[in-house]
Amino acid sequence: MHRFPLGRSAIILAVTGGLALGGCGVLHKKKPQLTYQERPVELLFTVGAEDLDRHQWNDAVNYFREVERQHPYSEWSRRAILMTAYAHYEANGYIDAIADTDRFITLYPGSASAAYAYYLKAICYFEQIVDVNRDQANTQLALAALREVIKRYPNTEYATDAKVKTDMVVDQLAGKEMTIGRFYLKNGDPIAAIGRFRTVIDQYQTTSHTPEALYRLVVCYLSLGLTKEAVENGAVLGFNYPGDVWYQDAYNLLTSKGLRPATVPAAQTTKASFPRFGHHKETTIAPPAAPAAPAVSSPS
Repeated sequence: MHRFPLGRSAIILAVTGGLALGGCGVLHKKKPQLTYQERPVELLFTVGAEDLDRHQWNDAVNYFREVERQHPYSEWSRRAILMTAYAHYEANGYIDAIADTDRFITLYPGSASAAYAYYLKAICYFEQIVDVNRDQANTQLALAALREVIKRYPNTEYATDAKVKTDMVVDQLAGKEMTIGRFYLKNGDPIAAIGRFRTVIDQYQTTSHTPEALYRLVVCYLSLGLTKEAVENGAVLGFNYPGDVWYQDAYNLLTSKGLRPATVPAAQTTKASFPRFGHHKETTIAPPAAPAAPAVSSPS
């Protein structure tokens, strides 16, 4: 899976390198303890950055928050918010990370770093996606957040990665509809099942679930005695996926009933509206690569 560039080591070097004159030499002798005593902002920020590099996420959060408390209107404070968000993200504190990114977006909507804030927020939702047998609330939130990144920053690497993940999220939502539809069909409720399979056809037709959804519609309509609808969906399946195993199953089922999929007029269905896919396999969202730390350099 695509990994966003600029790893932690690179960003920590960029930050601490820019702060070399701000007291880095002191850090390696004795790490300053957090108290209400005012300390140089460069020192606090650099300690937080080094904690990130050591994967000491909670300590990093404490130092970056101290930067905000002691220097609330500085450039350092602005950058510290994003670093806090990233530390929360790495600690799997998604709720806190999302709150941090929202705060950054609210305070600095015009910042060049806002793109990263939107992206990190989307990734936080994306990594909370669960399997199709469970509630998909975070999947919907991930889709909305990823689309927001694409809309606002279309020519960035954030958008490039967001597009890849959007396809995965859409396939996940289609998979959820299929799971519910199969459940209804198995339990003798073909009308409810039809609603779910139609959702896949109408809203998620570019996903890998489309051929099976069309086949399941054939099964549903036959069970209801609606042979015309069954034949029509079989024809759509054959027109768009002639070599797919789901079409073979539909063809065999229809012909066993003395029916045959009719030819679909091009004016009603086009191959462009239902792209072909290979043999259907159940899909799940694989663990995504972690986004890199925000590209934060020291204020000049």
